[in-house]
Amino acid sequence: MAAAGGARSPRERRLAAGPGARPGPAPSPLRRGCATSGRPLPSSPCAASGGRRVRLPLPSAHLRPGNDPGNDPGNDPDPRPGNDPDPRPGTVPIPCFPLAAAPGRAVAIMASMEENFPRGGIQKKPAEGKTPKPKSERDNLFDVQHEEKSQKRKRSQKDPEKPKRFKADKTIKAAVKDDVMNIGPLTIEALSEGMLLLGCIKEVSDYELTVSLPNGLSGFVPVTQISDAYSSLLSKQVAQGEVLEELNSLPDLFSPGTLVRCIVTSIEKSDDGRRSVKLSIDPKKVNKGLNSTALAAGMLLSGSVLSVEDHGYLMDIGVTGTHAFLPHQKAKNYIKAAKKGPDLKIGQNLNCLVVEVKNEGRVVCLSIDRSEVAASIATERQNWALSNLLPGLVVKARVQKVAPLGLKLTFLSYFTGIVDFMHMDPEKSMSYSPDQVVKACVLSVHPTSRAVRLTLRPPFLHAGGAPRQLPGQLMGAVLEEATLKAFYKQFGAVFELDDGILAFARLKHLSKTRKSFKPEAFKEGCKHKCRIIDYSLMDEMCIVSLKNQIIEAQFLQYQDIHTGDVVQGKVLSLKPIGMQVKVADGIRGLVPSLHLSDVILKQPEKKFSIGDEVKCRVLECNPGGKKLILTLKKSLVQSKLPVLSNYEDAKPGLITHGFVVCAREFGCIVKFYNDVKGLVPKNELGSEPISCPDKVFYEGQVLKVMVLKCEPQQERLLLSFRLSSKPGPGDKWKCTPKEKQEMKYQVGEMVDVKILKKKDNGLEVSILEDEDNVVAWIPKLHLSDFVATAKLLWHCLQEGDVLPRVMYLSDKGEHIILSRKSAVISAVQEEQVVRSFSEIQPGMLLTGYVRNVMPFGVFVEFPFGVTGLAPKVSMSDKFVTDTKDHFVVGQTVIAKVMSIDEEKQRVLLNLKVSECSSGDSAAESFGLLNQYFKELKEIRDLLKRGESSICELVPGKRVHLVVQDVREDGSALFSGSSVTGLTVTATRYHLGDKNIAPGEKRKALILHVDALTSEVFVSLREELLKQRPKRRLRESSQHSAVVQHITEHFAIASLPETGQLAAVPIACHLNDTFRFDSEKLRVGQTISATLKSVKENKHGVLLAVQGPAKKNVFVRMRNESETALEEMLPAVKHSLSPGDVVTGTVKSVKPTHVTVAIDDKLTGSIHASRILDEVPIGSFPTSTLKAGQKVTARVIGGRDVNTHRCLPITHPHFTQSIPELSIRPSEQEGEFTAMLNLKEEGSLKKLGLYDAGQTVTCFVKKYNMLKNWLEVEVAPDIRGRVPHLLLSLNTKVLKHPEKSFKSGQAISATVTGTDASETCLYLSLTGIQSLEQDTISVGMVTKVTPHVGLTIALPGGKAGRVSLFHLNDTYTEDPLGNFKVGKIVRCYILSNENGKIQLSLRQSRLNPKINSKVEDIEITSIKDVKKGQLVRGYVKSITPSGVFFGLSSSLLGRILFQNVSPYFVQKHSLYEKYLPEGKLLTTKVLGVNRKEKHIELSLLPEDTGMPSVLPESLGLPQYGAEEEKRETDDEKKEEEPKLKKKRRRGNDESGQLQEAKPKKKKICPADENDSGIEVYYREEEEDDQEEEAAKKKSTVRKPGEAPRLQVSVGFTWDEDNAMDIPVLDQKEESSESEEEEEDVQSKLKKRTKKEKELEKQKKEKELCKVEAALMDPSRQPQSADDFDRLVLGSPNSSILWLQYMAFHLQATEIEKARAVAERALKTISFREEQEKLNVWVALLNLENMYGTEETLMKVFERAVQYNEPLKVFQHLCDIYASSEKYKQAEELYHTMLKRFRQEKSVWLKFASFLLKQGQAEATHRLLERALKALPTKEHVDVISRFAQLEFHSGDTEHAKALFESTLSSYPKRTDIWSIYMDIMIKHGSQKEIRDIFERVIHLSLAPKKMKFFFKRYLDYEKKFGTEERVLAVKRAALEYVETKSSLADT
Repeated sequence: MAAAGGARSPRERRLAAGPGARPGPAPSPLRRGCATSGRPLPSSPCAASGGRRVRLPLPSAHLRPGNDPGNDPGNDPDPRPGNDPDPRPGTVPIPCFPLAAAPGRAVAIMASMEENFPRGGIQKKPAEGKTPKPKSERDNLFDVQHEEKSQKRKRSQKDPEKPKRFKADKTIKAAVKDDVMNIGPLTIEALSEGMLLLGCIKEVSDYELTVSLPNGLSGFVPVTQISDAYSSLLSKQVAQGEVLEELNSLPDLFSPGTLVRCIVTSIEKSDDGRRSVKLSIDPKKVNKGLNSTALAAGMLLSGSVLSVEDHGYLMDIGVTGTHAFLPHQKAKNYIKAAKKGPDLKIGQNLNCLVVEVKNEGRVVCLSIDRSEVAASIATERQNWALSNLLPGLVVKARVQKVAPLGLKLTFLSYFTGIVDFMHMDPEKSMSYSPDQVVKACVLSVHPTSRAVRLTLRPPFLHAGGAPRQLPGQLMGAVLEEATLKAFYKQFGAVFELDDGILAFARLKHLSKTRKSFKPEAFKEGCKHKCRIIDYSLMDEMCIVSLKNQIIEAQFLQYQDIHTGDVVQGKVLSLKPIGMQVKVADGIRGLVPSLHLSDVILKQPEKKFSIGDEVKCRVLECNPGGKKLILTLKKSLVQSKLPVLSNYEDAKPGLITHGFVVCAREFGCIVKFYNDVKGLVPKNELGSEPISCPDKVFYEGQVLKVMVLKCEPQQERLLLSFRLSSKPGPGDKWKCTPKEKQEMKYQVGEMVDVKILKKKDNGLEVSILEDEDNVVAWIPKLHLSDFVATAKLLWHCLQEGDVLPRVMYLSDKGEHIILSRKSAVISAVQEEQVVRSFSEIQPGMLLTGYVRNVMPFGVFVEFPFGVTGLAPKVSMSDKFVTDTKDHFVVGQTVIAKVMSIDEEKQRVLLNLKVSECSSGDSAAESFGLLNQYFKELKEIRDLLKRGESSICELVPGKRVHLVVQDVREDGSALFSGSSVTGLTVTATRYHLGDKNIAPGEKRKALILHVDALTSEVFVSLREELLKQRPKRRLRESSQHSAVVQHITEHFAIASLPETGQLAAVPIACHLNDTFRFDSEKLRVGQTISATLKSVKENKHGVLLAVQGPAKKNVFVRMRNESETALEEMLPAVKHSLSPGDVVTGTVKSVKPTHVTVAIDDKLTGSIHASRILDEVPIGSFPTSTLKAGQKVTARVIGGRDVNTHRCLPITHPHFTQSIPELSIRPSEQEGEFTAMLNLKEEGSLKKLGLYDAGQTVTCFVKKYNMLKNWLEVEVAPDIRGRVPHLLLSLNTKVLKHPEKSFKSGQAISATVTGTDASETCLYLSLTGIQSLEQDTISVGMVTKVTPHVGLTIALPGGKAGRVSLFHLNDTYTEDPLGNFKVGKIVRCYILSNENGKIQLSLRQSRLNPKINSKVEDIEITSIKDVKKGQLVRGYVKSITPSGVFFGLSSSLLGRILFQNVSPYFVQKHSLYEKYLPEGKLLTTKVLGVNRKEKHIELSLLPEDTGMPSVLPESLGLPQYGAEEEKRETDDEKKEEEPKLKKKRRRGNDESGQLQEAKPKKKKICPADENDSGIEVYYREEEEDDQEEEAAKKKSTVRKPGEAPRLQVSVGFTWDEDNAMDIPVLDQKEESSESEEEEEDVQSKLKKRTKKEKELEKQKKEKELCKVEAALMDPSRQPQSADDFDRLVLGSPNSSILWLQYMAFHLQATEIEKARAVAERALKTISFREEQEKLNVWVALLNLENMYGTEETLMKVFERAVQYNEPLKVFQHLCDIYASSEKYKQAEELYHTMLKRFRQEKSVWLKFASFLLKQGQAEATHRLLERALKALPTKEHVDVISRFAQLEFHSGDTEHAKALFESTLSSYPKRTDIWSIYMDIMIKHGSQKEIRDIFERVIHLSLAPKKMKFFFKRYLDYEKKFGTEERVLAVKRAALEYVETKSSLADT
């Protein structure tokens, strides 16, 4: 600024910027007032010289954005372009800070100030074409008017030109009406049809919703009142008689706790006089008051899903003629959070925000995004009328009247509403005052009276919020002592329960009858016994009853009833299915007709009549479904035998009663309680065999049974009626005779099975139909025709699952074999099978499965047990090298019979596709694909149970992801909230040409989801992500498609014209399993495809087959084990022996080995360790060879083809192995013999040759993420592993080890040993870790123990511990918060004794050089503790002898209870509440006993300077309070008349006066959140007060609380250095003289004349003293008059005015302090800008502390008008920061950046603020923005200032980088060099500093500057260096002088 020529006004600055400059924000009306004064304003952010900087350290009053009516240009008297600081197209301006962004609000303020500060000039006319807003639409926060609710409102909408007039008489009538308005709670009588209410869903059943309504009422929404669309689906389902897929049940659509708008449809009275309220949530009924013209953006309505479309949802908002649309984009966040499936469902009721209204309301666009809905607020501009006002709207309201039963509010300018006592915010219920502005939510609107009820409870103040639920265990609980909070004689009482929950008891529940009610028992604070009978979600209150019969009732709800309970009931009705019985109020049960008696009753009405009392027993109780089944069978009701209600209790030998439910030829099924049933087999029915059990036993018969055996998991129970005999070992339970099974099941029979056990190769199942429990077996590959599907299905199934429709295949061997292969099942069902060998004919096509794969061919088995062989020649149309490449055991195949050998009973088969296919390959391949997806659908349904997230991901879905990592091969890993727990990858091809970096957010399209490996494959390619209009596709149409992804059974291809994905089958036939590399499809290839289905299936893809353009050439993907075989051609028998030299051609180069073709057939391998003799560490040896290169190598061994193990030379198969070669120069030249001997040993023995500690060179294979180790190869046959923690000492490497090690890289490692199976070496890259004391190591957190510390895994498998006191140099409230299991840390080893390792994570230990501040020093022994010292630590425990307090891991101190707080506490539980274990506190050491190792500590405020740990609000008695009272009584007798003049209580809202500490004479009750001001009681009038005030006290602030305002007369507004100004010493007022006063009175009478004379002289002297003191210029003012006298003398001194304000604040006279500030602003001369600014800042401080957000903003806006805006903004930022309102400070800074973007100081201040918050990343981004905004000439200075800030409080490395980059661009900026040096001398190491000096003295600068740098270098070395260094600098200086002079000579 100085460079620009002194201070300028904003207008001058704008003109100076010139026409080319970017137009900044136009001055707001708040600044305009400033600019008109015609005087330049000082623009420096700091105070002008001589001015004082003033700060008010007062507590916070939160500043929340959004109190303004909006950013409407029509509200602005100066609607110029550029008024919006960020004029981006398409953005809706959301005011983030009321000042800068809301001109409309500014006008309102201006208008209210016009009278006080008239500005002159004429009123600006509105711009043409803009209708001015009517006056009534001014922001009602600043403008209190009584407005009517009549038709006038509507007129004002239609005709805004006409001003509103109010008639006096109407206003009077309204006032009269207000007084009689009923504010009490809503009652059921007050409800009427058509009333709109806000409700909360309490319970959801299949046919109705139970809704909690306000004031404890509840209602029901029948299933027919959800929405029109839902009702029509219901009707359709009823008409069709089958389940519709798109119709979801109510529990799927609604969940308890959701808020809904509802309308009362009817109120029905039942026979017993109870009323039930029927409701509707149908938007047509709820929103019937709305029409399309009334719709406006920002409105919040109820909507219901009408239908699901491609791009979103059509919504029903109940407004005729309006179509509402909800785009997917606006719904996805809601869907994700709701976790109820991937789509919204028809009939779902939602809170919809109108985003956009088109075509005069005919089309509206909605959003249900939770954050947008929650932020919505109803405003006048949304045109709400009383006819269409909806419950659930959040409004800004103003308190009009406070009544005993509630409040009356005005809102939206016109409306009034009431808040009853149950809906006031419980936190603030006592503190509402008229004209206070509050946020409220509309609860109900009466249809005729239009009375509006609102709520102020916090959960309702954000639309879409959810009220608190009651913990389940409290329901029905009996509370011994509930405290009465308030009693309302017409309604009931409010109680407070133990845990702070409020409860309401209706009047009728307060006593047994009306007459027995005693009002005197209901005084506030009384305790009563009550029982919770319900919970009202809408009031967040429990409903309780004090009636004895309810408190003592056995059952209140279904949850109280347990199976087996005997209950009394009353018969309600008799139905054919049974009898309904009332057990208690609201609890009904059913006695099924089978259970009405021990015998079956044909005419039960003869035995029972309605109203009879009956005694029954609970058979089954399901509280969720409110289902209760009872029995009246006497033998069960009176049974004394144990109740069997679950399978776990059925222990063998248990005898109990059960009833027969079924008797058949195989035995009886007996049932017990809770639907537990078991089988009594035929042979256990009695001692004699019973041939026809159904003749002997009848249904419902009660019998004693004994448990023989029980399997709880399978829910199988075997019983016996023979109570005496024990089951013999030869029982038929275990195994049924073979014949019986064979008779029972035929091959091909379909059965349902239940899974008993999962084994690796299949499933053990039991057949469900067979009660005799036949165990069968399904092999893994028989689960499906497709290998991949079989594995996936096996993975998804769990024990206990039921698999339907499985075919009985065979019963050979010990098991019955079952199969689920659909091809095999359909072959059997269509009779395309042979049952015996004799039926086989050549040429037949049979479906079977591979039984075995041999090198010479494949054995195939068919149903009914026939087997055949397909020889190698007949296996495939392609050449077969290895049979295993073509088929796997268990695979489904179709075989053609070639020939039969009757004699040997052999069948030869052909599996060639050309022979076995029907010819229509397209139809066959589509059939396979269709079947594959059908099976996949079943699997998805199974998956939905557990991992529903994976089911929501389907191909073609677009997801938002964050880049996690970019791999070597160019592919990338992603993460995101929708894909938690899944591996998401995109290949290099699918990243397109995008460069991505970790941390970036990207949109991607899902290509394929592999549920088995939990992998998701995505693409970021533009052509796939682009949204295209969907064209209608025709079946069988041909398209060209691009292959995007290939799986085992199909490929995913994209159709370029529509962007849809299609699945194309890979195989054209079941036998088509193999293709050569050249035939495989590649990603990116274009193929021709014929569409077979044009609708996307559940899996998100269309189905297609490959067109005629190309033959079907796809391939099954290889398994991992097969990839190694890739270049290993089949072993060729060779004559090579070790030592032979061969030549060959390099065929392929892999990271750890190279394959070499020796001749046409033979291939050899060269390992990376056999290429060079000396391998440079970090190099890649295999990369030295290129494919096609000729090499000469020596054979050094051989590798087995199958196992890939190296074979010893003596091995018989050596000649059939892959030769292992070496091209090491040394081995080629003949040092081979040693190798030869080595090879002899075999690889296992070779590991023994490596000793621990030996260094080896090895080659990286890969990092194993699962096992957390690095796999390496040392030699061809020796593998090694490096455990995670031994990879590096650098924590960055350990966090991402996979990035740091590349495949094939040579690394040096130290051997630490071999693994248990001795097959590989264990290695270390960090040497052998000693873990000695005082060394630094790395470790990983394995366990976090609360209040104790961490367990850390160290290298070498050891574990160490870190105590709480060693986590940091500064103790924190939550010390373990930053540590999660798995975090990598550096740790310092404190001790390592007896295998126990103690660690420290303190920075002072890990980086001792940094000299960072150690706030909490280590205490190792009692010697480190001194008496009087202040120490911090954590509470350990509370015992009867005191509080034990941890000072370190080994030292405990004790705090006696009298030293814990100044209050006397009887209940020790209070200490446990306020001193929980692990609480961080500061204590003072009172005494140290070193012998006994005892430390006595204190927590008293006078010792620690901290607030008391027990808050004053508990109202506890103080220690010694009684004695104190007695002492002061005498002194106060004379003062009593004066004491009666009580002080006014200050500012009730911010709390009452602070309670005094006992030792200082201060008395006043207080509150926890007090005003923060200590007030001294006046014992005498004004004159004495200063003396008390002068006794200076210090109170230290709690974290988060502003410092207490200590107001002595020498008061300062700055908390840092309170000035101590001496106070007049008045000894006369000492306490002794007060005590002696009475004696003086008695002596007066007896005095002589001389004594009287002396007395008179003494008085004269005293008077003189007082006069002299008053004349003394240094005397401090003592009263308001003194201050008035002083400010008259120096009216322009801000310090006097501030002291005057402080004087009033001392007495909590907030209003008087405000008045003084206003007086000061009027009095101080307008030229004294700085003095005025000081007062403004003090006023801002005062409002920040004692005022509301609104008063602070008003002062701030005025301050901006009257001072230079920048200074005021900066001061407010400082005030926010010092009072820890960081959020508001940050918002204000953002406003400043828009408004003062050219001001360098603003950017720097914000950077400093962010760094103090620890937001280093945000600071880096801010620097980039600053450089864009500021002119180029400022850049260097700004970068250097940012770097300096970073050095002080940010990242020093980043700061250095900033300096270095600046100096590399501007090497001649000596000022920057100088700053850099200064900072590095403070922060850097000596080496770094010397490097900088060396660089500087070699620059070519002017000699004068060089001299300066040499001198600095010399001074530095003299101070820190040695003599030699000093001499070296001098030499360098001489050299410089000589070179300069020689240059001058030349």
